[in-house]
Amino acid sequence: MASSANALRLGLRTCSRQTQTSSLRIATIQRRALSATATRCEGVPVPKRDNDVKLEFTRPYTPGEFLSEKLRSDDLEDSEREVYERALTSWNQTPDDLKRSWGTMIRDIEQAAQPLRRVVMPKKQTFWYEEEKDTDLITNEEGEDDFQENDIMSLGHGKLEEHREYREYARIAVWEMPLLSKYAKPFVPPTSEEVLRFRYTTYMGEFHPADRKVVVEFCPKDLRDLTEVQQRKLMKLAGPRYNPEKDIIKMSCEKFEHQAQNKRYIGDLIKKMIVAAKDPTDTFEDIPLDTRHHTFTKKIFFPKEWLLTQERKKELEAARQQALLKDAEKVVKGALVDGADVVKQYLESGAAEAMHAVPAMAGRGGKSLPGGKGGKMQRSKR
Repeated sequence: MASSANALRLGLRTCSRQTQTSSLRIATIQRRALSATATRCEGVPVPKRDNDVKLEFTRPYTPGEFLSEKLRSDDLEDSEREVYERALTSWNQTPDDLKRSWGTMIRDIEQAAQPLRRVVMPKKQTFWYEEEKDTDLITNEEGEDDFQENDIMSLGHGKLEEHREYREYARIAVWEMPLLSKYAKPFVPPTSEEVLRFRYTTYMGEFHPADRKVVVEFCPKDLRDLTEVQQRKLMKLAGPRYNPEKDIIKMSCEKFEHQAQNKRYIGDLIKKMIVAAKDPTDTFEDIPLDTRHHTFTKKIFFPKEWLLTQERKKELEAARQQALLKDAEKVVKGALVDGADVVKQYLESGAAEAMHAVPAMAGRGGKSLPGGKGGKMQRSKR
């Protein structure tokens, strides 16, 4: 890798050498950058004025020197000259200690700006200048992302943010929500003319693509101005949006950006459906109502025979009394079997240990083996 890098560096150095030109001097044409002055040809005299005074800002100027140089120029108007003269008079009246402090400040500025004027020469020994420091950085960004054990982890910050959100909503519930009571209105149930039931979706002030959706439900039988034939035609026009089990037409819209636009579109669509249902040219009587899109759920009802009536309760109580009497007679005769006594007798007889005997390994000569290929299974003698 080092040899290839040296070869590339030598090749770049060879390409960067200047070619030796002949002794003939060729006039080079320099292209100027964007300039506001007009281009002049060589040899054309440029008119100059002797009274042109230009300030060369090679060093910081004091206010007195700056104002004096400005007043020597003839390009100033009378109003500007008056302003400069008043400023120069005010500077001349300034105490000497303030002027000395101004000079001290200028020297400090020169010393602070001296490193910025120094030309930084690239190191020729480095490859692609990778070892040089970036002088454009205001702060040193190296090691800023390292965890210095002086802060909590990101999970802790997330928990704190969640706690702040809870406190914010708690403050709203305590201080702002009670103020909304003065805007409360009593509930008024819808009248028989208000048959459309709209449903909206909101996400508590947050933007969500589903909050534009508007759903409407209505029953065709609530439209009093439609006859029975027109109502059935309206059901057929609704198609799969009609629920024959609940007798409700359900429609929704979310094609527009705002809820008001979607609600207006659904309202206009329902009006068109009602106008089409009232059209007497075709009543759709020859077309049956298609309900294949809906799956009917079978409702299971509790049988009436299973209900506990007073007579049934008396019968059950009489059967329980008879069972208790029979158990009492068996106790007297000793024929009633007690399960706890039976288990206790079984354990005391030793039959359980015999049934659950552990097999042992036996070898030659009747010696027991820990187990292996030559061992034989043998039940222990009872």
